[in-house]
Amino acid sequence: MFHKILVALDKSETSEYIFEQALFMAKASNAAMMLLHVLSPLEDPYLNPIFLQPETIYPSLQTEAIKRYMQAWDELKNERLTWMQSLTQTAINAGVKTEFTQSVGSAGRLICELASSWQADLIIVGRRGHSGMTELFLGSVSNYVLHHAPCSVMTMQGLIPSISTNTATTKPAFT
Repeated sequence: MFHKILVALDKSETSEYIFEQALFMAKASNAAMMLLHVLSPLEDPYLNPIFLQPETIYPSLQTEAIKRYMQAWDELKNERLTWMQSLTQTAINAGVKTEFTQSVGSAGRLICELASSWQADLIIVGRRGHSGMTELFLGSVSNYVLHHAPCSVMTMQGLIPSISTNTATTKPAFT
């Protein structure tokens, strides 16, 4: 079984589902969890067009725009830290030894580096399903992790199981 599970979360629609499945696996194998969230200023939704403007045009406006961007960036970091703290507390309350960290940079590289330094036996990462030109231009975090991880990797994709008010017609999450 696994002893240390690294869970990479990105605040997407499937992050809650990924967290719940990771928590289930950690409880079942009595493993510790490390939750990781990576902020990247070069990826959506963080990219801001103010950095694409030349500084020579209206330098005072550029300075003000950068100040607003930095304030928004700090607010985002704090919002995500609060989210990570909440997930960590949920896992601890469920009896799973859990830590969290938030980093800034290239998600795939940071996931693999943390997995190595923390000596994880398993990485759980979501997959958005990008392919073709989208994957070529944006890259694929899950693909990078699959090819560079120092341990086993579980990618999760698909529909999030929905809970119906009519339990007689509810389909199981896994068939």
